[in-house]
Amino acid sequence: MIPLRDDNPTELVPYVSRAVLVLCVLTFGWQLTLDPRAAAIAIHALGMIPAVLFGRAELPPEAAWIAPSLTVVTSMFLHGGLWHLAGNMLYLWVFANNIEDHYGHAGFVVFYLVSGVAAALAQAVPTPDSAVPMIGASGAVSGVLGAYAVLYPRSRILVLIPLPFLLQLLRVPAAVLLALWFGLQLLMSVGAPDAGVAFRAHIGGFIAGVLLAFVWRGRRRRR
Repeated sequence: MIPLRDDNPTELVPYVSRAVLVLCVLTFGWQLTLDPRAAAIAIHALGMIPAVLFGRAELPPEAAWIAPSLTVVTSMFLHGGLWHLAGNMLYLWVFANNIEDHYGHAGFVVFYLVSGVAAALAQAVPTPDSAVPMIGASGAVSGVLGAYAVLYPRSRILVLIPLPFLLQLLRVPAAVLLALWFGLQLLMSVGAPDAGVAFRAHIGGFIAGVLLAFVWRGRRRRR
């Protein structure tokens, strides 16, 4: 199911979430301007590498652009391909405006970064010797989905269901859609752990978003 929009109105213009979207797109555009070697260096320099983050390995000098601790943030804005970017930005577009509306602009910055850092650690801690860079906004976006599931479970989401020879539109409760999404992440983390997707980051980000929504009231009452 591909989410297209929700029926949950907002009061605030979502400047921050839209700025994150634009920054991710611009960063991907910059990645496309690099030759293959420079692109690989950029991924290793700005992506989160568990072994480097925990001090078990060092980057070569040409890739040591920033402190390893900062890569848990910079990695959120890099993407490995157009579909990787498009999928993350679609979910950000549909769900993030309500979370920003709930927490306010500054609060959403904190929420997004905390979710992203939690997601990165969920991916890195079980494999501290891994030299594979993790990139993408999906961990932080997963936090947005987790909070949305808690705060607006009854909101209706318009989804596109691609069937053979047919495209079906359907409205489903957010709780149902996001429970299916989370269940898929759990299933794939067990069934396809070597698929090249950071499923643990998705799971960790989602759980972080759920916990934040329960313990952090925000600026608005739940609807």
